[in-house]
Amino acid sequence: MVMSQTAPRHPDAQAAAQAVIWHDLECGAYRADMPLWRELAHEARERNPAAKILDVGSGSGRVSLDLARAGAEVTALDIDPALLAALDSRADHSARIQTVCADARSFELERRDFALCLAPMQTIQLLGGADGRAAFFRRARAHLRPGGVLACAIVTELEPFDCTRSGPGPSPESEHIDGVLYMSRAVRVQLTRQLVRIERERSIFAAESREPTREQNVIELDRVSVARLHREGRAAGLRPSQTRTIAATDEHVGSLVVMFGA
Repeated sequence: MVMSQTAPRHPDAQAAAQAVIWHDLECGAYRADMPLWRELAHEARERNPAAKILDVGSGSGRVSLDLARAGAEVTALDIDPALLAALDSRADHSARIQTVCADARSFELERRDFALCLAPMQTIQLLGGADGRAAFFRRARAHLRPGGVLACAIVTELEPFDCTRSGPGPSPESEHIDGVLYMSRAVRVQLTRQLVRIERERSIFAAESREPTREQNVIELDRVSVARLHREGRAAGLRPSQTRTIAATDEHVGSLVVMFGA
């Protein structure tokens, strides 16, 4: 959950590369939702073999690449150009995947016949409140074909914790890249009536440095219910449909996928 709907600033190539590393480290290993996205893509292609899929908040391609490799035609939309550049390089010029750098609240694409629009990993909770969600719902509705499906993942059950001063906390995600150790650890989760605030400590251990480089990363998720999303989706002309459950894993909380028909 590192995506933000504020356009990121990467002042140089190193910053852009590190943005991709942190995104992959904190989001890339999550796989519990993939069976559902594959199922929905398969159903869309069963109805229409030429079905097109829109992945909103695609990041560096965790979902988009998987679906494209399975034969789906995917448009991957994200606000971060560095993440999309990484996706493009991993797609290896595949004709089945197209990238678009745009805001989920205001995107305007030539294609308006998507059979399936996905918003994985709490993307819809990163849009800055009800107005941002309403704008996204309107954009999704405008780009779906009649009978198309919108599926939005949300997290509703998070336990607050604080290990900034003591206690082990969750295990960090880490990876060695070109002799450098990158480590990211969630250190605090705070809940208010409107928001979930997730704080991470990111550390870089380089061989030539005695002390690691550390930075704080903060993500704020809107707290939303299924009923509220249903009301907001209806206002945008969408029909609430079923809600699916993605089970928790040892490393990740469970989530709900709220679905709508166009």
